[in-house]
Amino acid sequence: MSMQSASGRVDHRRAFVVLFTCMIAVGMGQTVVFAVLPPLGREIGLAEVQVGAIVSASSITFFLASPIWGRISDRIGRKRVLLIGLVGYTLGTLLFAAGFQAAMLGLLAPSAAFLYLTFARMAQATVMSATPPAASAYVADITDARTRTRGMGGMGAANNLGAIIGPAIGGLLATLSLLLPLYFAATMTLIAAATAWRALPEPPRQTQAVRRERLRFADRRILPFVIVGVLMFVGIAVAQQTLAFRFQDLLDLTGQQTARMFGFAMMTAAGLSLFAQGVIVQRMELSPLTLLRLAVPLLIAAFVLMTLAQGSALLFLGMALMGLGMGMAAPGFMAGASLAVSQDEQGAVAGVTAACPPLGFTIGPLLGTALYQLDPQLPYLVTTCIYVPLAVFTWRVKLSETI
Repeated sequence: MSMQSASGRVDHRRAFVVLFTCMIAVGMGQTVVFAVLPPLGREIGLAEVQVGAIVSASSITFFLASPIWGRISDRIGRKRVLLIGLVGYTLGTLLFAAGFQAAMLGLLAPSAAFLYLTFARMAQATVMSATPPAASAYVADITDARTRTRGMGGMGAANNLGAIIGPAIGGLLATLSLLLPLYFAATMTLIAAATAWRALPEPPRQTQAVRRERLRFADRRILPFVIVGVLMFVGIAVAQQTLAFRFQDLLDLTGQQTARMFGFAMMTAAGLSLFAQGVIVQRMELSPLTLLRLAVPLLIAAFVLMTLAQGSALLFLGMALMGLGMGMAAPGFMAGASLAVSQDEQGAVAGVTAACPPLGFTIGPLLGTALYQLDPQLPYLVTTCIYVPLAVFTWRVKLSETI
């Protein structure tokens, strides 16, 4: 059945369901990779900082490519760019898994495997970076100023639902093989691509796109949100890239046990994030800036607990608070930036906001793993020191009254 009415308007509810499904698949894929990458890296002889470097290299690629894909979606359409990203995600994950398989069979030495995995992940990031800006711009096309925050929150909720399902299934598959979760992630994104291809129409634009100056990260309208977004994701990247090592070393776990326990911790964080986006964001109708002002103190508390943790209980509690904070912060910074610009700049601003997480993940994994090799508590202490002035910034910054 067509998702467009006789008048040519997109059925917003059904379009949102398809987008929701696609973002669930993306969330599953990302959390599966973060859960198995640290133990997989140690399995083939990589040092912690090399695992962090793989993530950082792919993240800087994602950061550079996302704004480009956002502008391309303004020209060739949201659906096409979304499909490019999903198919690229699938193929890139298969290439990435093949590198680990070759290393585990002894066909690649650790140094050669490191180079292959780095370039494979960068190639994947170049294409899969099309998905988030296309999805965000699509939501902007089918929402207005009143419903924009809830729409962005819904996409975040889908990502977090995937982040709950992914580690649960990935943890079970990891007991059979650490590579099986990667093949599972590739299958899910391929199914999502097929669903979008058959069921998602191209949305009508609310205004006619016009040629204008490239939207810059330093644009005064969105700069506060860019600063908050990047620094928040530096901390999230530090946690996601080091906590698997922390669980393994603190509890003396095997690689498969680590993937299972860290996957469960990620499920906990995603569950609280889903609660924040499904209840706080959707029902309370708080402004984007208010969401940020509430979220950052929760993130500070989370990293204080991670710093003090000497067992699994505080690590789990810290990740739960981190998930709750990010559940409010992510839609807050995305919706705030979207509302700060005109309707015909939505593709461009979606590209900018989609680039903020990978920029944070460019800095965070290298910073976190380097600090971890010095002292396992340092990554979380340093992140706390980053978040405290960020909390002050969210209260001092002055934004448009309409945001």
